[in-house]
Amino acid sequence: MFENRRWLIIPTSLTGSINFSEVLESGPDSLRTSNDGSLTFVKYDTYYRQSDEEKTFLNPETGLIETVTLPEGLYGRPSFYSDNYQECNHETILEILNGPDWSKEADYGQQIGN
Repeated sequence: MFENRRWLIIPTSLTGSINFSEVLESGPDSLRTSNDGSLTFVKYDTYYRQSDEEKTFLNPETGLIETVTLPEGLYGRPSFYSDNYQECNHETILEILNGPDWSKEADYGQQIGN
């Protein structure tokens, strides 16, 4: 489930840098924050290009046909992605969001069986 989906935990101070057309959230009001308000997250779908791929297109500015090579690798991350932020798969984000930093204390106690 959600094999290609990723969640990126970022400081809430970055919310103004989010291009919402690059993520699955609809806008700032749809972002969930950590209990202390310092963190939020966005989700997006990625795909892995298995090998280099050449694309040919007509350049509208020059009128010339051009070819570019798209290298092998992971695609779909938002423009503000950085290795400085934690990127999670579905299983990991569920663990984080069910932990004490993201769940209300009363909810957290119920989830762990107290």
